[in-house]
Amino acid sequence: MTRAVSEGPGIVERIGGSVDAVGVEQRAAALGTRSIKKEAKLLGLDLAIRCCDLTTLEGADSPGKIAQLASKAIRPAPTDPSIPHVAALCIYPRLVAPAVAALGDSGVAVASVAGGFPSGQAPLDHRLAEIEAAVSDGAGEIDIVISRGALLAGDQDAVYEEVSRAREACGSAHLKVILETGELASYDRIRCASLVAMAAGADFIKTSTGKISLASTHPTAVVMAEAIRDFAEATSRAVGLKVAGGIKTAKEALRYLVIVNETLGEEWLDPDRFRIGASSVLNDILMQIDKQRSGVYSDPDRYTKD
Repeated sequence: MTRAVSEGPGIVERIGGSVDAVGVEQRAAALGTRSIKKEAKLLGLDLAIRCCDLTTLEGADSPGKIAQLASKAIRPAPTDPSIPHVAALCIYPRLVAPAVAALGDSGVAVASVAGGFPSGQAPLDHRLAEIEAAVSDGAGEIDIVISRGALLAGDQDAVYEEVSRAREACGSAHLKVILETGELASYDRIRCASLVAMAAGADFIKTSTGKISLASTHPTAVVMAEAIRDFAEATSRAVGLKVAGGIKTAKEALRYLVIVNETLGEEWLDPDRFRIGASSVLNDILMQIDKQRSGVYSDPDRYTKD
């Protein structure tokens, strides 16, 4: 993955455009009916694991829990070496150093929420310092939130400036920008937020923190994917999509893969351009793989909860 660079804010107005809400919802519903057959389903489930950001963002998280999750991230099914490792382990900033130690050279990235997650209401200098500290401790990816209040007030310049500053604070680390789409209230604002974040240097745009009830939805993913497509056509820069919040089943994960494939193409079916933020979906994917291979579901207790 090549680290993104900022475009001028004028690119947002140049691409612009409003969203046909009915059309987006109809397209999302139609894509949700696509049937994936056995061999293609196994490939899709394998890809979903490789694109997974295994996540824990709880107040009780500890270095011991992170060590357990790191083991799961590296070997999701300990007795089956054919199962790939996940893309990243996503955690709070103070646990970055233990995660780096636990993951070693496994190929699993260390991702950290930072910059005042999940509200984004801390002073900007505090948010930037938190990003810099997480990167200094070894995080290779940073997930931040935009200032939804600024966007809702119509201050796109403030959002652009904050994301640009966060991009600088990340240094060589990659930046995922969370829009918290459930708070933006319209598809037009979601498209606008997507374009502002990408113009300011986001490597990925992400649907949700997972901390509010209205999280990732299929229409939202379509809107964001179409914004990524239009941005790539206008700038020749590919930005990734991360869906997160409320994704609990393999079926849901596969539906998002269909949306990405149909909207952005096969080039985005890769961990460098697509991620699924998840705390519980991984086990269901593993059980579905067992089902596809053997014809029966495995015991849920076969796979660790943490």
